[in-house]
Amino acid sequence: MAVHPIEERYGTKEMRAIWSEQNRFSAIVSAEVALAKAEAHHGMIPAAAAVEISEKAHTASLERAKAIELEISHDMMAIVKAISEVSGESGRWVHYGATSNDILDTATGLQLGQSLDLLDSKLRKLLSVLLQRSEETKTLVCIGRTHGQQGVPTTYGLRFAIWASEVARHIERLGQMRPRVVVGQMTGAVGTQAALGPMAMEVQATMMANLGIGSVDVSNQVIARDRYAEYFMFCANVATTLDKIGVEVRSLQRTEIGEVEEAFGAKQVGSSTMPHKRNPIKSEQVCGLARIIRSSVEPALQNNTLWDERDLTNSSCERVIFPEASILTDHCLRLMAGVLEGLVINRAAIRRNLEFLHGINMAEAVMIELTRKGMNRQDSHERIRMASMQALAEGRPLAEILAKDPEVVRYCSKTDIAALLSPDAYIGTSVKQVERLIEKLSPLCTGT
Repeated sequence: MAVHPIEERYGTKEMRAIWSEQNRFSAIVSAEVALAKAEAHHGMIPAAAAVEISEKAHTASLERAKAIELEISHDMMAIVKAISEVSGESGRWVHYGATSNDILDTATGLQLGQSLDLLDSKLRKLLSVLLQRSEETKTLVCIGRTHGQQGVPTTYGLRFAIWASEVARHIERLGQMRPRVVVGQMTGAVGTQAALGPMAMEVQATMMANLGIGSVDVSNQVIARDRYAEYFMFCANVATTLDKIGVEVRSLQRTEIGEVEEAFGAKQVGSSTMPHKRNPIKSEQVCGLARIIRSSVEPALQNNTLWDERDLTNSSCERVIFPEASILTDHCLRLMAGVLEGLVINRAAIRRNLEFLHGINMAEAVMIELTRKGMNRQDSHERIRMASMQALAEGRPLAEILAKDPEVVRYCSKTDIAALLSPDAYIGTSVKQVERLIEKLSPLCTGT
């Protein structure tokens, strides 16, 4: 029976597998094998022992390690014993010169590498969807809103492009972060490498090369948790971008706005009591789970403030936040990509909202033109502001009010005013901006 929703409700099989007990066990075994090979390479243990450990270690079972842990109450030593049991006479060399976190933290480095690979692929998929939607809607003019109020026009293409640009920065951040996060260590009880002798630094470098991950320069008994904190802050940053997109989808799906709508299945039920409901439940789920992902940042930061060369306060915490934040971030990326890919765009509602204020939201365009033709900018602003307030108060089109202002008409004819109040003519360089961004970011979708 599942206890946590990430066991059955949220998450992909791939990310769950990365943070599963079995994969954690396999990563630990891989670290022990890499250590034995490195030590044999540098003449610290017999070459034959490293060969035997390499051949037999992966036949050790998680179940046997758990059984041993029940007896000795030490998870890492239980795994060492389980590997030693299957390694014959060579078992005596398993874990030689290592302390628990040399292996545990190195295993975490392997898992983080796998996790980042998966998040990278999901980010690129999301970017691809956003660029496609940007291309489709680059000329779709809509109302822009600031403070929840109608402003001047924008385009849906620009909205999608802004999100795409943010996602592209996450892909860049991931690449920059990887060498700092995907690392292992072999430094011993307090970081001096005393148990490994004079070839210790070479053993560490060779071990990590065997595993295909980076190597710390220095550490104490554990890898400094600033590295892991960066990973959690990255997950929180990605989740916040998805939250932002979800909030916008939810807002635009309001009945009174109705410009977009999450895809709704033919048999999908929106409410147990209101049969007409079509709710943005996927976006709401992303917004809710983003709160959980962000909540991992504070404990991740506190995990870096350990006593002296280390204590154990980080351990229990990390058992929770690593799988939880990773699985939920991956889940939200997949979910939001699906939402955006299937997003229904209501062009009639977009046009209705664009024309809702009968040109009042286009006041800036008239002000700019009056200034360009000779009116003082501040006088122009005040004159147009007063005309806009009058139009709002009386429910009349702005063009009608302006046409009766002789000072305005002196600079702009009624025909000019009508043209200035057309939202389609006031989207600036938005189309060019979108096209430029698509050209720039498209190679990222395939990792080139």
